[in-house]
Amino acid sequence: MALLLGFWSGTAAAQDDEPGFRGTLTATPEEGDRFPVEGVRVVLTADGAEVGEATSGADGTWFIAAEAGSYNVAVDTSTFAEGISLKDPEATSRDLELSPGQSRNVLFALIEGEGGAAPNVKSDLERIPGLVKDGLIFGLIIAMSSIGLSLIFGTTGLTNFAHGELVTFGAVTALGLNKAGLHILLAGLIAVPLTAAVGAGNEVGLWRPLRRRGSGLIAMLVISIGLSILARYLVLYFVGGRRETYNQFALQTDGYDLLGFRIVNREIWIIIISMTVLLAVAFAVNKTKTGKAMRAVADNRDLAESSGIDVERVILTIWIAGAGLAGLGGILFGLNQGVSWNMGFELLLLMFAAVTLGGLGTAYGPLLGSLVVGLFINLSTLIVSSEIKNVGALLILGVILLVRPQGILGRGERIG
Repeated sequence: MALLLGFWSGTAAAQDDEPGFRGTLTATPEEGDRFPVEGVRVVLTADGAEVGEATSGADGTWFIAAEAGSYNVAVDTSTFAEGISLKDPEATSRDLELSPGQSRNVLFALIEGEGGAAPNVKSDLERIPGLVKDGLIFGLIIAMSSIGLSLIFGTTGLTNFAHGELVTFGAVTALGLNKAGLHILLAGLIAVPLTAAVGAGNEVGLWRPLRRRGSGLIAMLVISIGLSILARYLVLYFVGGRRETYNQFALQTDGYDLLGFRIVNREIWIIIISMTVLLAVAFAVNKTKTGKAMRAVADNRDLAESSGIDVERVILTIWIAGAGLAGLGGILFGLNQGVSWNMGFELLLLMFAAVTLGGLGTAYGPLLGSLVVGLFINLSTLIVSSEIKNVGALLILGVILLVRPQGILGRGERIG
């Protein structure tokens, strides 16, 4: 029986949209193009009492106006056309919170038949191309986010546990601008420089004074942990704990079928942006005067300073660039998996694994290490549950470091 996937998905809400719940009920046959589903009744209740309802129109859209509060959005299965049912027969409703002035999209899945598991579940061999694609995208996002972490360690010796919050700041700032009415592209162009400014503020206002006072690296590491906790819970306080999506591209299904997997336009743009930025960073590190100064400071700070290089200026440049890249990585991660208050903390362990695997303090190590981590994490779901897939990053890290303690691109050093 042909698989039919249906979605309640909303188009991007404009700033002046009326608050409430909305969606577009569509169906996609196993072969053919999507088409709207008409005549499905949607019911909105609060505290057990019905407060509104809507019926999907000829274009599949529906809308129920509502004020801020807690609601239950349910689909009336008796209004389904013949042969259409919920993929999960128990998932007839969703409990959702509505913030003041917010317009929320609602998403459900439908199949043709009696519900339950989809009849064309892929085998492990068929899943590999899609998992490789997801792993490469995830690896590029980790690489984008972790370059600054590696360069900061290489030039100052600081293991910055607050780096993940720069990732979160970039994503949350872009989300706020996006919800205020700016397109995500324009919101991202504003959020990245703002995140870079936060990185500069960290260096000038905190880390540089601590270095000048002779603070030890262990003390600074502990301070970075405290800064991470403070920043993370400030975001939770002001933003809330619910995972959000950008108004554009969140529920995108248009894309291409390639070599046994499907890639949507959103993922294509993530790859293009990531590769372009990473190539630009590689060029800057190798060919520009500032890039050569960065490598000199990372290699031998005292010798670089005696050669006339302004070390403090180089470190500030690294903080600005590293924070900006972290913010961009957070935006791309939010575009791919949604924005949440602890998303940077979720990535932090993987970023440390990537830079350690690639070689601490190197410019290209994070890219190579991130790709290895991303691929291994996603491919490990062929064997283990997806809930524990991140453990694989630590496993591969331990195995490789047993063979090459300095990391893949790191240089061995004589001790003693």
